[in-house]
Amino acid sequence: MDKRLVPLLPLVTKPARYTNSEVNAQHKEWTEDRVTMALAFPDIYDVGMAHLGFKILYALINSRPDALAERVYAPWVDMQQLMIERGIPLTALESGRDVADFDLVGFTLQHELSYTNILKMLDLAGIPRRTQDRREGDPLVLAGGPCAFNVEPLADFFDFVVLGEGEEVIQEILDVVKAAKQSRTPRQETLRELARLKGVYVPSFYRPVYDSGRFQGLEPLYPDLPARIEKRVARDLGSLPFPEEFVVPYTEVIHDRVMVEILRGCTRGCRFCQAGMIYRPVRERDPEQLKEQVAKLVSSTGYDEISLSSLSSGDYTQIRSLVKDLIAAYRGCGVTVSLPSLRLDSFAVELADEIQKARKTGLTFAPEAGTQRLRDVINKNVTDQDLKEVVQAAFQAGWHRIKLYFMIGLPTETEADLDGIAELAHKVLAWGREFRTSRKRPEVTVSMASFVPKPHTPFQWRGQDSLETLRAKQEYLRERLRHPGIQFSFHEVEHSFLEAAFARGDRRLGAVLERAVDLGCQFDSWGDELRFDRWLQAFREAGLDPVDYAQRSLDPEEALPWDHLSPGVDKKFLVREWELAQQAIPTPDCRWDRCTLCGVCFNLQVANRLTEVGSGD
Repeated sequence: MDKRLVPLLPLVTKPARYTNSEVNAQHKEWTEDRVTMALAFPDIYDVGMAHLGFKILYALINSRPDALAERVYAPWVDMQQLMIERGIPLTALESGRDVADFDLVGFTLQHELSYTNILKMLDLAGIPRRTQDRREGDPLVLAGGPCAFNVEPLADFFDFVVLGEGEEVIQEILDVVKAAKQSRTPRQETLRELARLKGVYVPSFYRPVYDSGRFQGLEPLYPDLPARIEKRVARDLGSLPFPEEFVVPYTEVIHDRVMVEILRGCTRGCRFCQAGMIYRPVRERDPEQLKEQVAKLVSSTGYDEISLSSLSSGDYTQIRSLVKDLIAAYRGCGVTVSLPSLRLDSFAVELADEIQKARKTGLTFAPEAGTQRLRDVINKNVTDQDLKEVVQAAFQAGWHRIKLYFMIGLPTETEADLDGIAELAHKVLAWGREFRTSRKRPEVTVSMASFVPKPHTPFQWRGQDSLETLRAKQEYLRERLRHPGIQFSFHEVEHSFLEAAFARGDRRLGAVLERAVDLGCQFDSWGDELRFDRWLQAFREAGLDPVDYAQRSLDPEEALPWDHLSPGVDKKFLVREWELAQQAIPTPDCRWDRCTLCGVCFNLQVANRLTEVGSGD
């Protein structure tokens, strides 16, 4: 760590965020021939330490003798203030070196409300915000992650952006930067070399075109640049290296456990879900390989919980046998198994019962919508009967607490759909009273999010409901969910509004983002930190209307700011899904049914890859 921070530690909350020397942290020597990369997470240490992609890249880069990776997280506001007062720049956790000294600074783009933190971290590091202002000695600033699939609001701040899966392309990036470092290649020429890599996008090499304030497209500045950048994707997850060690923090962090990724991608096709579109196709890891990974990680970390991670872990074809084998292997060691996501069927209860035999905590399910009609619209292929069976089975198995996730503001939503949410919650509570075996009273928690139209989904063309409408819907449901056995929580609509504006934004929003940071905006996803009035001021001063970005419905024929950033899904598939949604016609999952012609397997030349189903599955 930076020794200049030591006197500040007694003055800040959770000083262990800044101390380093955690178990399994890598401390490699800085030498002239090594490429140095700061992995930058635009949130506090407590959140960033949970990110599996960060852990994978950290191990991959440090496995190379000619490279090193160190970590940097956003300091909390108390530490930031002290650093500014004392002239201490942002430094990396391992060596304490200034972030500005690294060859590469790589940010992960997990969600839109982290964007102000990125600019704040650049400011703290003393790195010019805009790529056009950086000099030869400044680091190359890059980004990856789900929000890279519409990085245009941040385009002026990143030297290059990686689309898709980083395990393969990071090696090629390091090779290019190493060669450029040795030959002292100028910055622009290095970017030209990086732009030749598949999956790498250099925003400054493209010029946006507008007509009467509407985005018309991008023009490449060089003839050899691709009009569309295709994401990188690995054919076989089993061929990719996976860390044998995780850094173990000295302080409590989110998801402090062993994590193994059992599959990547999802083809269930929920029409609001960006992850289900951009992470296709589905590829499963071999169960024997997973057991080996778990064994090494449990040994190297001492964690007492194993999390089987994916977008939908219950969909893993050998999930039951894998869970049983892991429970049998670690039951005597006090190590438990957990699943972050379960599908809504009776099998989920059997699986959860296997995992939580000793202590029944809560179960969470996501019907998303209150009526079957609206679930067909969004392609959430579950029924009221599915919910009834799984909830009744859960109460009979000894659970007493059920959490239900819903979304309001979905396309075609009516008052009847809102009533359906309240009716389902009351039904679940009634089933709990009828079928419970626990002495504890049944409890139902209803958690409500507002629909946010996301790029590369069938709902990308549908504008978000107004703030007033969303607030009215929240209040409508609050009244209908008043009951001692039901708890109701919801996301603030201002958060969802800003998320939608930046999710569908173009490069002009860069000026808004800069002004918001100058006005003091950061940590916008933290409820108490959002300064919505300052955001509105930033939009006004930039001469832009956030309503136009978040709430305007788009024509499927018009150019979109993210059309050139391809996850492999055909736009004509998204248009077809949008049309089917308006007719409430669902589309099956291609893993178990016919091909849906989404285009991923053809465009990327990578197909779904499932493990062979073993006995007991």
